[in-house]
Amino acid sequence: MKPFVVASMLMALLLLTSTLLQVTLAGSSFCDSKCAVRCSKAGRQDRCLKYCGICCEECQCVPSGTYGNKDECPCYRDKKNSKGGSKCP
Repeated sequence: MKPFVVASMLMALLLLTSTLLQVTLAGSSFCDSKCAVRCSKAGRQDRCLKYCGICCEECQCVPSGTYGNKDECPCYRDKKNSKGGSKCP
């Protein structure tokens, strides 16, 4: 009976973890809509949306327009990639 209880608990834990992970990765409608505007003219929209979404989730803001205006959101402006360039589009 013990192996059945342990297996049941592991399955429940796995189910709970995967559900929480999906909610976390789903993104927010705020970030999705702001990044859609921000990246609307980007040459590589998939990359722009990815990094904009990461920055938005961390900073809770996205500068207006499709380019520039980063002073509106200092956290977004100040994020740097490993090479020292701007991480956020």
